[in-house]
Amino acid sequence: MRIEHVAFNVAEPKQMASWYMQHLGFGLKRALNDAAQTHFLSDDTGVMMIEVYCNPADQVPDYAAMDPLILHLALVSADPAADSTRLIAAGASHVTDVHLADGSHLAMLRDPWGLALQLCRRGAAR
Repeated sequence: MRIEHVAFNVAEPKQMASWYMQHLGFGLKRALNDAAQTHFLSDDTGVMMIEVYCNPADQVPDYAAMDPLILHLALVSADPAADSTRLIAAGASHVTDVHLADGSHLAMLRDPWGLALQLCRRGAAR
């Protein structure tokens, strides 16, 4: 088996989908004209997807109040510093930067809705 998608119940799925497409390079795989405003977005491989929707029958998590180590969406970045600067200019916020001994750089941000995004450039495996 392989992962098809991970789903996030969010307050503004249309706006979030648009931001992710514009600023993270995600592609729109499917948008449903339903009450939940469901959007399936693919990463640049076209294989892995996230689903954003608003299900008012259940609670939208307070992502901004969650420690990023509880939940975050990790993305490969060739240059986390440059991508962080670009995303912050587009409405994201900085959380932390971690540089590991193996050369890895992990930049933690929050998207404009508070969901934690981790930009990962991995160093050499030891």
